[in-house]
Amino acid sequence: MSLTNEDLLAISQLLDVKLDSKLAAELQPLKDDIRDMKLHLENITDKNIQLLAENYVPAAKRYEKAVPEIQAMKADIEILKKVVTNHSERLQKIS
Repeated sequence: MSLTNEDLLAISQLLDVKLDSKLAAELQPLKDDIRDMKLHLENITDKNIQLLAENYVPAAKRYEKAVPEIQAMKADIEILKKVVTNHSERLQKIS
């Protein structure tokens, strides 16, 4: 018994349909995982990034405003150290 081109074509189409359905069934869990990851990114990760950004900007602005004040305090502390050292030396001479 010899198969005709039509028979071979019909067999090929049947195999294609069977392979397509099997492949679709095997791909479904992957599609579900991808959907779950997209939902996680959208609902959790994006929200957390937004919260971080909302809190970062005000903190950065506060820090930026505080830099000159911190530098002034450092300068004041250096002056206080020198004065205290000087006074300590004078008190040692008096005693």
